[in-house]
Amino acid sequence: MRVLVTGGAGFIGSHLVDRLVEENHEVSVVDDLSTGKRKRVNPKAHFYRADILSTKLERVFKKERPEIISHHAAQINVRRSVKDPLFDAQVNILGLLNVLQLSVKYGVRRVLFASSGGAVYGEQQTFPATEEHAAHPLNPYGVSKLAGEHFLYYYRQSSGLATASLRYSNVYGPRQDPFGEAGVVAIFSQTLLRGEPPLINGTGRQTRDFIFVEDVVDANMAVLHSGAEGVFNVGTGRETSVNDLCAMLKRVIGVDVREQHGPEAAGEIARSCLDASRLRKATEWVPKVPLEEGLRRTAEYFRQVLK
Repeated sequence: MRVLVTGGAGFIGSHLVDRLVEENHEVSVVDDLSTGKRKRVNPKAHFYRADILSTKLERVFKKERPEIISHHAAQINVRRSVKDPLFDAQVNILGLLNVLQLSVKYGVRRVLFASSGGAVYGEQQTFPATEEHAAHPLNPYGVSKLAGEHFLYYYRQSSGLATASLRYSNVYGPRQDPFGEAGVVAIFSQTLLRGEPPLINGTGRQTRDFIFVEDVVDANMAVLHSGAEGVFNVGTGRETSVNDLCAMLKRVIGVDVREQHGPEAAGEIARSCLDASRLRKATEWVPKVPLEEGLRRTAEYFRQVLK
């Protein structure tokens, strides 16, 4: 299949591109390199440096004629979304609309959208949260992701475009940037490898559902091959506190540095944990990488980076 991955030079997108190439799909990548890195892009993929809001994007659609779109291009920094909600909306809402309009115009069959479980649900009332949980985002990033899901539903109804929204929990792993929801793993790993004390926002008792990037790629491929449509959580169903995460990373890396605590981060939720039963029933997908193993593999990646 001809697959276009927006944000394909980013953390999750580049791993997905590698898998698509490995499975012999014809892959093209669009990324403006504002946060992504050109060196991450698989050399067998066709790379285009372009903003998803620019007119260049249509040229890519016209040339590549993709059958499938995997939309990972986004403004992913929660704190920046709080400081500049207009910029967040321009990238995450208007950028997505440009992709959807072009998808209809050039006959794309399916669009897979990288959404966010933690940000969309806001403060959870039940744990783990199913897709039926009320969505009350507490930051503009979450609002823009929820709006994106609604636009996918609209295009599915109005034009017959097949769509799936994947609500990721906190994705971590090699190539991770320190800006996303699970950026804490990248930040802590690099800080501890330098022998410096990690800084924890607030008490550190806030919890997250950490999922390894390889499992997220598996989820994308499962949805792609199954033809499943709708909204799906992608998580492990397990909560881990930031304090416990820090302790686990210290053990994995082999350092004994006392952490420091700073003020709470604006727009940060207290607990997050996702129920991925719907995705499992639709595709038989299950996460396979235990947290400690994933952290070990992530720490080893950053150990090589910092050499």
